[in-house]
Amino acid sequence: MPHGIMKLRKLAIFGAGYVGGALARRALRQGWGVVALTRNEATAAELREAGAQVLVGELATDAWWDAPELAGGAERVAVTVAAGGGGAAGYWRSYVEGLRSVVAWGARIRAGGGLAGHLIYTSSTSVYAQDDGVRVTEDDPLGSEAETTRALIEAEGIAAEWPAVVGPGARATVLRLAGIYGPGRVHLVEQVRSGEVSGRAEAHLNLIYRDDILGAMEVAWERGAGKMGQGAEVFNLADEGAATKGEVVAWLAERLGVAMPRFTGLPAGGRRAVTPDRIIQAAKARAVLGWRPRWPTFREGYAEVIDRG
Repeated sequence: MPHGIMKLRKLAIFGAGYVGGALARRALRQGWGVVALTRNEATAAELREAGAQVLVGELATDAWWDAPELAGGAERVAVTVAAGGGGAAGYWRSYVEGLRSVVAWGARIRAGGGLAGHLIYTSSTSVYAQDDGVRVTEDDPLGSEAETTRALIEAEGIAAEWPAVVGPGARATVLRLAGIYGPGRVHLVEQVRSGEVSGRAEAHLNLIYRDDILGAMEVAWERGAGKMGQGAEVFNLADEGAATKGEVVAWLAERLGVAMPRFTGLPAGGRRAVTPDRIIQAAKARAVLGWRPRWPTFREGYAEVIDRG
């Protein structure tokens, strides 16, 4: 290798949607080589324009395993896949079968002498069943009768197999994300403008700004905050707001200059049940990772969302 030229570090992103696509663009700006897998042709075109190598395909298959872009593996691996519709079957295919494919790929890469380093899987706080305004930490039990939730829990277990299956030096981290919002995510803003908001005013609304997720991923990788040998290190990610949905909506209505909307008490579109009332605690991420959200409450985050239009 010529003097002064460093080997390009590689990040593999499986599921380059709202979070994964933003992660790709951030990593490219930081000088990482990025390989991303997405189902979406438009997303693929945007990421190629940004400088990423992009594969278009289904994560739950092995069709992408031999792609030359992934030859040699990657120091960092992110699984930021979304269900992509299809109800419970879509969840099982995207999360469970998708994670199985990634873990098997990692073992294959390592067996061939390549890199399969620290895996971060973005899960969801919907793995918790708690309600009635309780505070929830990573030590609280998981579980729900919903098939979609069972799929998310199963996927976490598969991600936790990464260190043992891939081998020495491999780590795994699971980030359980609260409700994601940020640039372009204006559904709640649009509901407030319409005069009708789903759910209950008294229930707590746990949120995390998209770019705060990226910040947590970066510090987890930098600090090696993931288990080796067996299992995965788990962190909740939520802002510090602990606000009710009524508080958030009232603030948005005032900021937008519209009347306070009515709450339907019904689930948001596409959901089978109203989100439980609980407060997701992210103290572990702050203590272990030293992570602090740049958008600590909905006020800072939604002010930026609204200003961006």
